[in-house]
Amino acid sequence: MPATTTHEAPSSARMNGVLFLLSLSVLINYIDRSNLSIAAPLIKDELAISASQLGILLSAFFWTYALMQIPAGWLVDRFDVKWVFAAGFFVWSASTAITGLLHGFAALLFIRIILGLGESVAFPSYSKILCCHFKENRRGFANSMLMAGLALGPALGMKVGGNAVGRFGWRPFFVVLGLAGLLWLPLWSAVMPRRPAAPSRPRGPSAGVLEILRHRSAWGACIGQASINYYLYFLVTWLPFYLVRGRHLSMNEMANAGGLLFIVSAISSAASGKLSDRWINAGASPTLVRKGMMLFGHTGVGILLVLTVFAPSRLLMASLAFTGAFLGISVCNSWAISQMLAGPRMVGRWVGVQNFVGNLGGAVAPALTGFLLDRTGFFYWPFLITAVVAWIGGLSWWLVVGPLHEVDWDKQLGPARFRIQGTPATGAAQT
Repeated sequence: MPATTTHEAPSSARMNGVLFLLSLSVLINYIDRSNLSIAAPLIKDELAISASQLGILLSAFFWTYALMQIPAGWLVDRFDVKWVFAAGFFVWSASTAITGLLHGFAALLFIRIILGLGESVAFPSYSKILCCHFKENRRGFANSMLMAGLALGPALGMKVGGNAVGRFGWRPFFVVLGLAGLLWLPLWSAVMPRRPAAPSRPRGPSAGVLEILRHRSAWGACIGQASINYYLYFLVTWLPFYLVRGRHLSMNEMANAGGLLFIVSAISSAASGKLSDRWINAGASPTLVRKGMMLFGHTGVGILLVLTVFAPSRLLMASLAFTGAFLGISVCNSWAISQMLAGPRMVGRWVGVQNFVGNLGGAVAPALTGFLLDRTGFFYWPFLITAVVAWIGGLSWWLVVGPLHEVDWDKQLGPARFRIQGTPATGAAQT
């Protein structure tokens, strides 16, 4: 592994505060990207659009979100991640507030594209911060807290947002949500430490997309991430509509049922992340623990999706709860794997590549589901296809991703070409 030099680390208490704010930002992130699906039945009727057009609106976010992942990874490796992330957060929160003021299909399509642009910096930033400030044997729990925020976002969006939309309409919900999100920014500015001074920054070689994709594990992580995003965004974008139109639940009943799935997912993710760290600290192989939990989670998600679409009404809530449990297991270690493989120097670029490919799945799922609904009128095929995608992803994490150890970038890229001979590659402080 490459040699590293560390600088003085921020206190553990301060970084715990950073972790809390990061988790809160993921929660806000996923409320903002899922809020359109909560209001989808009302928007569809108000704008008189087809299911295919609704699918385009739901997927438009992912167009810029996916395309900007690689540039976002470069940005967080090149500039201070504190301010890159703050700028993206401002853009996506402002876009959410503006959405509630717009009328017409084209205007909503445009603002969803801007929302994707703002949120594109999120996960490269998260991985950069965790990889630079948290030791590997703590990253399972740290990443699981982000995934808990990811699950609580749609949960609160459906539970609180569903009730709010049903009572006040969808426009006030968007405006209040976007403006409230901006209150996070002053806290972030105060708590997140700045990037270390220039002499302590990485001076080793920088990998581009082609260098990253030379690794089999990068391909495995990309396929696995595409699988996660496919079934996650299928649930985030179409589950509320399915519960209301496919299961004939009221808005309040939809809020309770959909919220249950994501609340259970949040609990499962936190518990799974903590358990994986404990196994590793007890001497278990990180490769076996982290990849094994990914395989187990993906397999369970696929099985439960099939059971959910065929479950009778009396078993629907149980099916949704178990789907949430396996969803939490399936996401808690995905970024911990990538952070370990890429290391602090290249983690922004690696995660940018992985999330770019992964979000192609996120872009396909909503649009394909809308197309299939227009053609068949039933949800069976979308659920079955999503289950198969989940199983493919589990096999990719287990079989394609190799042993988990940091890539020796100096050896691969040739240190003499990128830096003065004898200058050590630098890492980052960890707590």
